[in-house]
Amino acid sequence: MKLYELTFSQIRAGLVEGDFSSRELSESVLDRIERVEPAVSAFVTVRDRGEILAEAAATDARRAAGRCRGALCGVPVAVKDNISTRGLATTCGSRMLEGYVPPYDATAVSRLRDAGAIIVGKTNMDEFAMGSSNENSAFRSTRNPWDAGRVPGGSSGGSAAAVAAGEVPLALGSDTGGSVRQPAGFCGVVGAKPTYGRVSRYGLVAFASSLDQIGTMSRDVEGAAALLEAIAGEDPRDSTTAAEPVPSFVGDAGIDLTGVAVGVPDEYFSDGLDPSVAEKVRDAVEIIRSLGAKVQTVSIPNLRFGIAAYYLVADAEASANLARYDGVKYGHRSDHAEDLDGLYRMSRSEGFGAEVKRRIMLGTYALSAGYYDQYYLKAQKVRTLLARDFEKAFESVDVLLAPTSPTTAFALGERVHDPVSMYLSDVYTVPVNLAGLPALSVPCGLSASGLPVGLQVVVDKFREPVMFRVARAYERAAGAFPAPPGL
Repeated sequence: MKLYELTFSQIRAGLVEGDFSSRELSESVLDRIERVEPAVSAFVTVRDRGEILAEAAATDARRAAGRCRGALCGVPVAVKDNISTRGLATTCGSRMLEGYVPPYDATAVSRLRDAGAIIVGKTNMDEFAMGSSNENSAFRSTRNPWDAGRVPGGSSGGSAAAVAAGEVPLALGSDTGGSVRQPAGFCGVVGAKPTYGRVSRYGLVAFASSLDQIGTMSRDVEGAAALLEAIAGEDPRDSTTAAEPVPSFVGDAGIDLTGVAVGVPDEYFSDGLDPSVAEKVRDAVEIIRSLGAKVQTVSIPNLRFGIAAYYLVADAEASANLARYDGVKYGHRSDHAEDLDGLYRMSRSEGFGAEVKRRIMLGTYALSAGYYDQYYLKAQKVRTLLARDFEKAFESVDVLLAPTSPTTAFALGERVHDPVSMYLSDVYTVPVNLAGLPALSVPCGLSASGLPVGLQVVVDKFREPVMFRVARAYERAAGAFPAPPGL
């Protein structure tokens, strides 16, 4: 087996036992990127090869001296291109920030560096994290490693594709309405979104501030857990981080789930769910039942309002957050304007893509005089009702199991001109963000057409250890998930 094919748990053991070095691992990853990146287009920026290998060699020296004990020490990691990296371009997949090089690291990135991880590069994304297919990037469309004619999901599609294609073992993404879990499901990798406030948003370019969270991706559950454990924790630079201790998310590798109460919400198995997806998810539920979990049906009555509420709240916050990109203070500045009004108009017209403009206009309308109560305020009330539905469900169960997405990865171009159809691909993920809950997607088989299906595991706030325990037990019981064929 090639080094780039190893799971995180295998990499961790191999580095500790001296089976290979961080430099050898990094060389394997970089060679893989050179070989498959023309077909996948997962990265916007890859760091200089010499810099990466020198950093890996220094890590090996620290390990030899006993100063490199962390789980991520010497492990290559990719970072989504909306997370600030000192000295490395951060574009948010937008012409508005093309060429921008941050003078500072996001807290999540600085914690990765402190843990000894090696930043390989920045992954492609839907512009400003607004999209479900990665087709909204201003630079290129990332392709699904399972089928080059299909999308990898979005907005963290570059991170998911990079992990699935073996270009990196671990990656950071961001999840505002499913942007870690949905692409993880489409690409057959593990994607975890933490509780809102578990991970600092300092250095994460804002889309919708009450929803955004940095999440983790890996080919196995242990990798997603270890990566999240490294970046989690309170941060004085982000007042929304929670003063909660960070427990071990990795835990043991046992598969006994005796005593765990599992709920399967009826509403997740309604019209619009692909029968092939439903079959694989129900098969996964039965495997989890066989491990000792007690399974019951539960209800999330207001789930059907999640998409409508989400796109009002998220777009309203996007309208406010993106107002700063005006050609004066931040971002692209038009060379063709003749007055101040023209500078604002032309800078934003040239810098933003069609989807970002659509959401800014929708959000601005929802916040406008005469419509605030009718749209934005009502959406916030629905958000509260939805959160209460989850609270009630967690009174009787520890975990909720559901599909990550109603379908498998769809074809490139299939939904570009149908925004409603595109938005509905997130129908099962956005409710979790509205409620501020942690959730992950773990691969649970291949559909009849040979594409990955994701099982979504949802738990109550700050119960990530339970989430990872259930997902890891399922993963071990189901067996290793295959790599994409044909790359």
